[in-house]
Amino acid sequence: MAAPQPKGPITAEGINWIGLWTLYRREVRRFLAVAAQTVAGPVVTTLLFLAVFAVVMSRRGPPQPIGDVSYLEFLAAGLVVMTMAQNAFANTSSSLLIAKVQGNIVDLLVAPLSPMELVAGFALGAVTRGLLVGAAVALAMGPFVSFRVAHPGFVVFHALAACLLLGLLGILGGLWAQKMDHLGAVTSFVVTPLTFLSGTFYSVADLPPSFQAVAHANPFFYMIDGFRYGITGHADGSLAVGLAVMAGANLLLAVVSWRLMTAGWRLTA
Repeated sequence: MAAPQPKGPITAEGINWIGLWTLYRREVRRFLAVAAQTVAGPVVTTLLFLAVFAVVMSRRGPPQPIGDVSYLEFLAAGLVVMTMAQNAFANTSSSLLIAKVQGNIVDLLVAPLSPMELVAGFALGAVTRGLLVGAAVALAMGPFVSFRVAHPGFVVFHALAACLLLGLLGILGGLWAQKMDHLGAVTSFVVTPLTFLSGTFYSVADLPPSFQAVAHANPFFYMIDGFRYGITGHADGSLAVGLAVMAGANLLLAVVSWRLMTAGWRLTA
């Protein structure tokens, strides 16, 4: 089913701002309605990760610092951006899939929203959830970890870029999936491995050269490394390459999402 063309209150600039705001607000209210699951749950899970790694490392003696950064601070920064990204993906992918399974995807298809406005509304909702969860996780870690915020610009850019990247990837996953099993496969075999193998829990510089090359080919590495650099001042990779990779990956996924939404690809279950 092809997505319909916009046919409603369009502004002089050609964007239905009221419709876009309405879709964005719906996406935000959707995850806030179950905040115990979508916000509090990730906070608890991330704190458990932090506690487990802190206990394991302490039993082997004082954790070795990475550069001039303590291991706990290094780990905490990676956990924050990992949690933001995973929740951004969950927001868009689950929203699209549930709408398809329940049949109310039709409400979106007949709304006066262009394909680009649909992509933007879903993606902005994902970014909002990711940033909210990230802020909650950082606050919860505050009593245990000292965040210095060495470079605020990198923190802001990589937080936004990470949430947008996974939000757009979630749109693709939600479009492709026809049932929950399909979405679970994307999470288990794409999102989780790329996240866990991106240097969240360890320094990529400690890997053998061949594995370092593999890690540097993973775009998730750059979102975690850049965010961690903004917090701690330590980076394992090239910051310039990281900025280019994040900008390019987001642009590519945005174009692909727009084209697929325009074509109406798998918009019905």
